[in-house]
Amino acid sequence: MTFYNKIKWVLGILIVFVLIVATNLIDRNNFARVKESVETIYEDRLIAKDLIFEMSQAVKEKELALVLPDTLFFKGRNAKVNQDIQGLIDTFETTKLTIEESKVFETLKANLKKLKGSETAFVSSGFAEKNEVTKHVANINNNLQDLSDIQITEGQRQMSISKRALDTVELFTQIEIYILVFLAIVIQIIVMYKPKSSDS
Repeated sequence: MTFYNKIKWVLGILIVFVLIVATNLIDRNNFARVKESVETIYEDRLIAKDLIFEMSQAVKEKELALVLPDTLFFKGRNAKVNQDIQGLIDTFETTKLTIEESKVFETLKANLKKLKGSETAFVSSGFAEKNEVTKHVANINNNLQDLSDIQITEGQRQMSISKRALDTVELFTQIEIYILVFLAIVIQIIVMYKPKSSDS
């Protein structure tokens, strides 16, 4: 094999190698985006949705006690329910919150604080005045509904990011195949081509 042929082979192999490395790096970046998106959907959306559901159940228990009216609930069990809600709030705080979500969450925490105060006043009044408790419970339910809606919206956004990343991977895979076929043909032409020797 002549020196010229060796250079042709080396260049051909280098082109293929560079192409494969480049597409691999692009694919790796896109797969990282998909992985991050899936983790976000699980950690920051599904878990958050479950925490919101648990909080809603706890608030529903308070609502039911108000409607019945169950005075024993407010004298005893309510303290445990408040403790459970606080635990759920602490866990929710560890999830990754969007700007809008943070605002709603801060309002929720403020309303929960107001609810505790109004519950104390409700018990002190001999369970005579429940309007404030009812108002705060309604506000909390609205906050929880808003947080629940945000989980759906953000989950859809993350799914969209994953889909775009996977579409990009698929596109680059197809381009890579076409370029490899093209390069294989070019390399074959280069290897098979024999320059005419000049007869002198």
